[in-house]
Amino acid sequence: MTWVYKYDGNFIWQPGGEIEIDLGNGQQIPEGYTLKQPTDGLYLAKYNPDKDEWFESATQEYIDSFQPTPIPPSDITLLKQQNALLSKQVALLSKDSNEGKIRESKMAKQIAQSMMELEFLKGVVSE
Repeated sequence: MTWVYKYDGNFIWQPGGEIEIDLGNGQQIPEGYTLKQPTDGLYLAKYNPDKDEWFESATQEYIDSFQPTPIPPSDITLLKQQNALLSKQVALLSKDSNEGKIRESKMAKQIAQSMMELEFLKGVVSE
């Protein structure tokens, strides 16, 4: 016994219309049926008898209509995301602040060296 798969006048698969036939005893495949099983995952399977294959005939809009609507994030999830962003901003500000302190320290050192050189030059010139 062999399963055959039913399609309508537009070659659209008719789920539940499958029947078993006995090809070994000479039983013929009825009109509107094929031996080729529809491919899994098709939303609106359409048969092409010339190529003996099934293909997707559904529009993307039709397929999308079966997709679940995404669940909006909970308040806790939103707060966690905001907390993560704020923590990152604080870390960046802290890093910038530390870099500013290092620059300020280097500038103070350069000013001190310049003042020492100036004092040295004043002492050399006044002699």
